Amino acid sequence: MAKYKTHLLVCGGTGCRASLSDTIVDKLKQEIDANHLTDEVQVVMTGCFGFCEKGPIVKIMPDNTFYTQVKPEDAKLIIQEHIIKGRKVERLLYKDPVREEFVSDSKDMQFYQKQVRIALRNCGFIDPENLDEAIARDAYMALGKILTEMTPERAIKEIKDSGLRGRGGGGFPTGLKWEITRKSEADQKYIVCNADEGDPGAFMDRSILEGDPHTVLEAMAIAGYCIGASKGLIYVRAEYPLAIHRLKIAIKQAREFGLLGNNIFGTDFSFDVEMRYGAGAFVCGEETALIHSMEGERGEPTLKPPFPSVKGYLGKPTSVNNVETFANIPPIILKGAQWFASIGTEKSKGTKVFALAGKINNVGLIEVPMGTTLREVIYEIGGGIKNGKKFKAVQTGGPSGGCLTEKHLDVPIDYDNLVGAGSMMGSGGMIVLDEDDCMVSMAKFFLDFTVEESCGKCAPCRIGNKRLNELLERITKGEGTMDDLTRLRNMSHVIKDTSLCGLGQSSPNPVLSTLDNFWNEYLDHVQEHKCTAGVCKDLMTYFIVEDNCVGCTACARACPVGAITGERKQVHFINPSVCIKCGACMDRCKFDAVIIK
Repeated sequence: MAKYKTHLLVCGGTGCRASLSDTIVDKLKQEIDANHLTDEVQVVMTGCFGFCEKGPIVKIMPDNTFYTQVKPEDAKLIIQEHIIKGRKVERLLYKDPVREEFVSDSKDMQFYQKQVRIALRNCGFIDPENLDEAIARDAYMALGKILTEMTPERAIKEIKDSGLRGRGGGGFPTGLKWEITRKSEADQKYIVCNADEGDPGAFMDRSILEGDPHTVLEAMAIAGYCIGASKGLIYVRAEYPLAIHRLKIAIKQAREFGLLGNNIFGTDFSFDVEMRYGAGAFVCGEETALIHSMEGERGEPTLKPPFPSVKGYLGKPTSVNNVETFANIPPIILKGAQWFASIGTEKSKGTKVFALAGKINNVGLIEVPMGTTLREVIYEIGGGIKNGKKFKAVQTGGPSGGCLTEKHLDVPIDYDNLVGAGSMMGSGGMIVLDEDDCMVSMAKFFLDFTVEESCGKCAPCRIGNKRLNELLERITKGEGTMDDLTRLRNMSHVIKDTSLCGLGQSSPNPVLSTLDNFWNEYLDHVQEHKCTAGVCKDLMTYFIVEDNCVGCTACARACPVGAITGERKQVHFINPSVCIKCGACMDRCKFDAVIIK
């Protein structure tokens, strides 16, 4: 086997592949071959590096040079300058926006400095399709340890002592769930990996599956040993083709190496994994709905108890854990419960992965210790708000979460603090909003999603959310009344209290949190028939300022419906009855003559 002097790690996550990172790999290999460096330089396609805003990323090892926004045509320059001549390509380096200096080492980037990568420890470091590389990063060592050194009870106690809670949104103690499932008597038990990630803007689980699939397989086998299960099922949405592809490869490799199958590590423990595909139903993130979907039934939740730990898949005891939860298991077994428990807060141990998106400079996948504040995440790791705009809110927990404001920026992030602030952790979606966002419209956006994704089994969610959405529709059109605002709040509480599953119970959170934190915006819509942010089209009127208009006709030529009239070099006018409020005139005007009233 060749001992390479240099490795070129190229981001191979879905985002970077969409920006031609696979082409970059091909171009780099062509240049390496052309310069007779095949035995010295290796190109490795990895998983997600996390810094999605600056992708595609190419990282040169061992000197740890971090190139950003690389294009296929840059491949030749990287090989010629960096690899052959030893000179870094400055224009591809990350430029620190504060110091205005080029930074070559990711350790010196503010985006990474406060991160602690446990679940994401291997993403961006290994070829996820190469088991040898995973093993070089300690893959399956934890499985070997518990099979040869620990009883199931001892392993469960280690997970309980670590304080690990479910990362899928519920936050239930993982060790306790395993313990309950182990105590349930049955001839067959199941381990289920919930990889049905449905929150808008969330891509945590997908990135782990794409970048380090073996950690999930290993953790599932560990869980199987702990609860007495010989079968594991991964429920993954079919919209994740790359994750599915890499999981298939990982399962095949693990079987070939004897890491899945019969008598693993020469013991009497046998465990294997199969895959099941979801059709993209958000409600199937709920464990009972997920189980019904795997059984070929409608993806609808059922009343609990009995919990899946007692009666789950095919009526057998089943432990359902999500991808990120599993990704934390091997390090806990290898490093010990106290190591993991020393990170985070009193009731929320370890780290949490967030998909940071929206009006933020550094969009990406981050992993921070529990207890990190929203201010640190948004202004240090996230680099602040795009285009120097003012921060307005951050939506945590996806459609089930709430919108937090500037007064919440110093709230330490953990399960209890976020609930206390009127939101929730959820699976880890975090969408940042600025002054140009309308909070009434934002509440409606998330409720649109919930109405579309409701399974319809219970009336509070099926009918109640539809009525809530109709009220918001009226308000955003300027047809709402003060009585509508009262009904909006009252109905939200009824839906929370009476819905069957977590989806319905949490669906009014965006409405309630915006009512609490942005009451004045609701009043503007109802009393003033005005959307201050200029988002709600029915409350907008495009108007041309006479003093600014030079009669260039650019706006009239851009208007798709002929709503603008006026002669050349004369003031133009917009007919509000014809205007469709598309904004083309404002985009085209160079003199700031078109405004929204």
